[in-house]
Amino acid sequence: MSFVLFTLSLQIFISKIDYMANTKVHVVIMAGGVGSRFWPMSTAEKPKQFIDVLGVGRSLLQLTYDRFEGVCPIEDVWVVTNKKYFGLVKEQLPAIPEGNILLEPCRRNTAPCIAYVSWRIKSKDPKANIVITPSDHIVTNSSEFRRIIISCLKFTGETDAIVTLGMKATRPETGYGYIQADLSSSSPRNKEIYRVDSFREKPDLKTAIQYISNNNYFWNAGIFIWSVSTIVNAFRVYQPAISKIFESMLNVYGTPEEQALIDARYPECDNISVDYAIMEKAEEIFVCPADFGWSDLGTWGSLLMQTKKDLYGNSCIGKNISMIDSHNCIVHTLQQQKVVIQGLDNYIVAEKDGTLLICKLSEEQKIKQFSGEN
Repeated sequence: MSFVLFTLSLQIFISKIDYMANTKVHVVIMAGGVGSRFWPMSTAEKPKQFIDVLGVGRSLLQLTYDRFEGVCPIEDVWVVTNKKYFGLVKEQLPAIPEGNILLEPCRRNTAPCIAYVSWRIKSKDPKANIVITPSDHIVTNSSEFRRIIISCLKFTGETDAIVTLGMKATRPETGYGYIQADLSSSSPRNKEIYRVDSFREKPDLKTAIQYISNNNYFWNAGIFIWSVSTIVNAFRVYQPAISKIFESMLNVYGTPEEQALIDARYPECDNISVDYAIMEKAEEIFVCPADFGWSDLGTWGSLLMQTKKDLYGNSCIGKNISMIDSHNCIVHTLQQQKVVIQGLDNYIVAEKDGTLLICKLSEEQKIKQFSGEN
């Protein structure tokens, strides 16, 4: 290694040590969604975040937890989930303190979820720096993911900015929201971070094609980085009704009375996403474009795109699967000793606990009625 490269590496290492020493990082994993699109593998009782979707022996929730290794101590990892999933979270992430598993009594979208955990963390650590992440996405390059996260945490630890990650758009995807970035100049504090021009809803195909023809549109991954004071103040300004609910409970956070009061007050919150509630209203919004092999795994088709395939485009997740004259299929049969498939093209084949699904990939939306998803 040259002296210049060694010096640069040493400077980065020292900067990282200084930052971590002066800032308390908390990681929040949102794991309350029903996520039953991978039926029959996942159900409303055990949604996709708790399932070994990739056949690697770890659920999506566990993989999410794994990729934050080294970012913060275990005692500063939080999971927000529905009350009925408490046992699953505790079983799959036994190292997390039980008091860090926050339980929603009902579904109210991401804004109340984030508000709850933000005020809870603020009551413990008023200077906290926070990463918010969904529990049901995949990342194939974990080292690059951690590099980006630590870089953004340093930025939000020094500013009042809200940062969201923008994924490099590799195809005209109609199932994702988009972030339009102002790439004309980056932040003086971090050359990888840019101001957000606008957030765009899930587009039709024609609009998605227009987006990816430009280099300043990125997929919205729903991963956010901010200081606890920044997000709490944003709720106070843009969502005062939600703010008042969680502000009123400051004296009970971390006490035995917390859950009963949350059960009573949480249903009063508006059912609204953090994108609508905060991101589209706040001024100091930045995006960090990133490329670390991300997918939100919203469909069987997305799983096929993100997993290893054979020469004929088939992705087989299971121990003993034979494909004959078959192309572009996704097969997920972890419980079967032997599976032989002949003559299928663009199909889903999935089995779980005695239920077998065989469905055209193009028609997978029709199986929703069987999944128990509302």
